[in-house]
Amino acid sequence: MDPTLLLSLYRKLAPLPGGKRLFSRLVGRAAPYTGTLPFVVEELDAGKAQVKLFDRKIARNHLKSLHAIALMNLGEVSTGLAMYSTLPRGARGIITDLGMTYLKKARGPITATCVVDPPKGSGRQDMVVESVLRNADGIEVARARAVWRIDLP
Repeated sequence: MDPTLLLSLYRKLAPLPGGKRLFSRLVGRAAPYTGTLPFVVEELDAGKAQVKLFDRKIARNHLKSLHAIALMNLGEVSTGLAMYSTLPRGARGIITDLGMTYLKKARGPITATCVVDPPKGSGRQDMVVESVLRNADGIEVARARAVWRIDLP
């Protein structure tokens, strides 16, 4: 997929009624595992993504909190959207490392926010990207750290 289409599509759909949910469903179709989770892309701009995961039974663990891997997936999708929103036409990216620090039990809606600087130059490079996950009270519950291998034209 051409990464420049991602931001363009979001900007077209987001202002429409239900547009953010439709965009989120399209993201879920492009990444089918991610699409199994109840999330919505709330904000997407060049180098910034904000994604909300809703607290639903499908995303919970046996402790009645959001599952660690659901939070990991939220962190991964937010880093990916932020990173891809900075890439030029013809660029590619793949995650090569993903880690998570869990700070508190996550309950209720959790919002992941990721801000990245655009890659510079051309060729292959690894970029470290972080996403902060906060609950509805603004308390940080987890932090994702991803390494994206970017191939720039």
